[in-house]
Amino acid sequence: MTAVRILGVDPGSRYTGYGLIESDKGRSRLLAAGRLDVREGAMADRLLAVLTGLSEVIREHAPQEAAVEETFVNRVNAASALVLGQARGAAICACAQAGLPVSEYAAAQVKLAIAGNGRADKDQVAHMVRVLLNTRDAFAADAADALAVALTHAHVRTSRARTGDALRRAWG
Repeated sequence: MTAVRILGVDPGSRYTGYGLIESDKGRSRLLAAGRLDVREGAMADRLLAVLTGLSEVIREHAPQEAAVEETFVNRVNAASALVLGQARGAAICACAQAGLPVSEYAAAQVKLAIAGNGRADKDQVAHMVRVLLNTRDAFAADAADALAVALTHAHVRTSRARTGDALRRAWG
């Protein structure tokens, strides 16, 4: 298994977080993290800002794979989920336009993979992101969440590769 650059995305209609890591043999290294401020303008302008901003991040850092957090659907605030879904769509389009394979993870999956608890709070996730990436850097919540998504994908792809190899050897 060779090193792979992974872009993690935490889509939002006000801020979209991104995090880039390089994963190699079960170890991950921080490359970049930040967030796009897309609060200004009409919804169409904000969605375009997500698309163009992530496209620039992709051009600058050349990831090979992308992972995007799924939208949590809440019956109480369906309008909010719809807006987040639109931002998520813009993020996925930026990745697809660049030819990146995109994996999607639910927030509970990310929390479980990173903090060992599917109901972990944002501070726990941010702390574990710093531990797993061996950094003292403080990240905006959106960037920390995006890094958590990228780390989750790195763990999943490593597990799949190891399981696949084990199964192939066991079954010939």
